[in-house]
Amino acid sequence: MFRRPAARGESTVTEAEPERIPEPAVSVVIEDPAIESKNLSVWYRRKQAIKDVSLRIPRRKTTAIIGPSGCGKSTYLRAINRMNDTILGCRTTGEMLVEKEDAYGPNVDPVLLRRKIGLIFQKPNPFPKSVFRNIAFGIQLHYRANSGELEGIVKSALEQANLWDEVKDRLDESALGLSGGQQQRLCIARALAIEPEFLLMDEPCSALDPVATAKIEDLMFELRKEVTIVIVTHNMQQAARVADYTAFMYLGRLVEFNRTRDLFEKPREELTENYITGRFG
Repeated sequence: MFRRPAARGESTVTEAEPERIPEPAVSVVIEDPAIESKNLSVWYRRKQAIKDVSLRIPRRKTTAIIGPSGCGKSTYLRAINRMNDTILGCRTTGEMLVEKEDAYGPNVDPVLLRRKIGLIFQKPNPFPKSVFRNIAFGIQLHYRANSGELEGIVKSALEQANLWDEVKDRLDESALGLSGGQQQRLCIARALAIEPEFLLMDEPCSALDPVATAKIEDLMFELRKEVTIVIVTHNMQQAARVADYTAFMYLGRLVEFNRTRDLFEKPREELTENYITGRFG
C-alpha cells in the first residue's frame, strides 16, 4: 500500500489508493483531433511533471482535465502553446501536434503559435491600462488596423465575452477597477480579439464568486461553437457542467479519458472512481 508522506505541492492520498497507476483507459476514439500529444513528457530540471501522456483532444468541443494538485494538469495545458518554454530548466520530449503540426518542431515560431492558442490564467491579469487598450494591445501587436477597424474589433471581442454592456461607458477607465469576474472576461475578450483557434483555461473560475463563475461557464458554451476549449479545473461539478470530454490525470500520467458523463457515471478505473467520489484529492 502506498503510504509515502505527500511532498509540498502534492496531494495527500488515502489507503484506498492503489499501489500502481494503471495503463490509460481511453474509452472513446477521437478520429480527427484538433490537438494530440504522443508520449509527451515534461521535466522541471530533474523532476518529471508529465510522463508519456498520449491524448487526442476533439475539435470545437470543451475538454476538461481534472486531477489532484501536482498531477501535471497545468503543465500539460501550458505544453500545448509552449508556455513551459519560459520556465528555466524545463525540458519537453515527445510530440504535441496542433492541427497535425508538431508545436515543438524546428520551424515553429512560439509567438505565432500562441497567437492562435489563447491562454487564460487562474487569476485575472489585465494590463494596467484602460479597458479599451487592454483589448487593443494584442490587435495592434499582430495586425495593422486603423482607428475605426480597431474600435470595431474591440467592441466585437467584448460582445463575444458578454462584457460590452457592462463596460461600454467605461472604455477609457482602468481595467483594474473592474470586478474579478469582469477582469476575467476582459482577459478572455483580449484573447478572442486576435481570433484564436484554441482557448486554454487554467482554473479560470477558482477566484470568482458563483455569479461570475456562471457567466464564464455560459460564455464557454457559446465559444465552443467556434473555438476548441481545454480547461483545467479542480471543480468536478464544473467539469460535469461544461465539458464534453474529460481526462483524469494522476502523478503526471493520464489515467482515464472519456465522454464526461460516462467518466463520471461509470469510470473504468478504480483510481478515477476514488478521486471523483472524494476518497482522495
